[in-house]
Amino acid sequence: MTDKKPSNADRRRIAQERIAAQRKADAQRQRNVMIAWIAGGVVLLGGAGTAAFFGIQSLNKQSTQAKIDKQASDPSIDKSATLLATTAKQATGEVIDGIVKSNSMEALDYHIHSHLQIFVNGAQKNIPYGIGIVAPYQLQTSSDGSAFVSGGSAFYYLHTHDETGVIHVESPTKQEYTLGNFFDVWKQPLSSTQVGPNKGTLTVYVDGKLYTGDPSKIVLTEYKKIQLDVGTNTPYKDFTWPSGY
Repeated sequence: MTDKKPSNADRRRIAQERIAAQRKADAQRQRNVMIAWIAGGVVLLGGAGTAAFFGIQSLNKQSTQAKIDKQASDPSIDKSATLLATTAKQATGEVIDGIVKSNSMEALDYHIHSHLQIFVNGAQKNIPYGIGIVAPYQLQTSSDGSAFVSGGSAFYYLHTHDETGVIHVESPTKQEYTLGNFFDVWKQPLSSTQVGPNKGTLTVYVDGKLYTGDPSKIVLTEYKKIQLDVGTNTPYKDFTWPSGY
């Protein structure tokens, strides 16, 4: 009699429990460092207190840069040659656009999916896995052999688990999120003349119809399909939603 293989839900639950434990341990370490720093006499009266304030500010900046550097060098991030851009420079936990912030685990109270595909002069550019998920990633292999991000150190409300172009909107409350919010988390430019690192005339399709407005204002709704063509206009290519979405 063979053991029952864990379901995807079980694997995700286990990954989330591990993430929560890691986040708790990280927070405790940060508190211990701060207590030791104060006990060592860094925070004094008058001018020394001001110096301590700026010291904290400097440490925060150094910490943020360290996170970015670590993410950029992390071997788990998607570095496929077919990508529009990697996640190396994306947000690493800070609040984005005032509403799109990260949690230690996914929030599933409001859970929808939109799809994005991008063509640059007729060549399709893939969307990387792990947008909106702070590295290091916990990677699994899907049935087709592709990578799937099952966990990370933090999740933004907008994120990708794989290279299919599916944008997961997972928020604790129902709010309006836009394609611009997604690109801001990715920290890639999006305008009528530029998509990521690529510049040129932009043609936009939304659910198969031409869209002439600001692409960053496109609202992400359930099963919305977005196509961005930079340079050469590529006729709209439909996307078939896989089962389970």
